[in-house]
Amino acid sequence: MMDAGIKDLFDRVYAAWGDADAFAALYREDATVVMPGVFRQGREAIRTSMGAAWAGPLKGSRGVDEPQDVRIIGDTAVVVSRAGILHAGHTELAPGAEVLATWVLTREAGDWAVAAYTNTPAAA
Repeated sequence: MMDAGIKDLFDRVYAAWGDADAFAALYREDATVVMPGVFRQGREAIRTSMGAAWAGPLKGSRGVDEPQDVRIIGDTAVVVSRAGILHAGHTELAPGAEVLATWVLTREAGDWAVAAYTNTPAAA
């Protein structure tokens, strides 16, 4: 069972999908995002890149994420999930679009935030 605070953070991340300011606010100021061919360092870089993506190729999309493993180590959590992006008008991930994601979360003053996110294509 996932910690209620972590579940709440994931709910807020996906509720903020499409809103770069609200989305980036859930990341630490010094957060990193690593995806194939992409490295973003800092909340502002994440906000800017996601804002551009949602204004362009990800317009009308929604993210999906299903945690597979959650480990809480003090005030840090590592979440491994199967995830992807459903493009506008689609109800299923496109072939090859599923990724395996690793989230590193930190808890400060009782609230969880994203410290790092990375993903890699899932095996076919």
